[in-house]
Amino acid sequence: MVRLLSAALCVLPLWSGVSFADTLPSSYLLNPGDKVSISVWQEDTLKQEAVVLPDGSITFPLAGRIEVAGLNATAVAEKVKTALKPYLAEPNVSAVITSTAGNQVYVQGKVIKPGAVPMAGPTDVLQALSMSGGMDKFADESAIKVVRGQKVMPVRYKDLISGRDMSTNFQLQAGDTLVVP
Repeated sequence: MVRLLSAALCVLPLWSGVSFADTLPSSYLLNPGDKVSISVWQEDTLKQEAVVLPDGSITFPLAGRIEVAGLNATAVAEKVKTALKPYLAEPNVSAVITSTAGNQVYVQGKVIKPGAVPMAGPTDVLQALSMSGGMDKFADESAIKVVRGQKVMPVRYKDLISGRDMSTNFQLQAGDTLVVP
């Protein structure tokens, strides 16, 4: 009994570590339009808030242009640190995301309020439609689609509303366009 209990106690930390790691939320990744504040410890002149440009980059003194779209704050700090190494012996860089204005989707077509919809958290098709005021009476429910880059994903709205099949209630990503003809 004692051996069984000690074996279980040895496995428990491994099992709980895997389970905990699986449940950790992923960190926010920068999009064009977001803002990030970068500072270098003990270098007062190297502190700046930068807007992520449409091409996914920022500029920072001495470091120049740095690609940051798709990176989290820790990765941005590391990229800036690497770029500053030729100028500073051991730069201690911190980066903090100060605005997530680039985290939005676009809803166009026959909805009450077409336009950009900010995503404060994970947002799916039904939520974006709701934030757009819903569809107007002339909307074609059978032709709704999500456009992601060059990919077009049809939405089966009647299945979503009835709860029969939620597979087309796609999780939206920054930059997606929800088209309601």
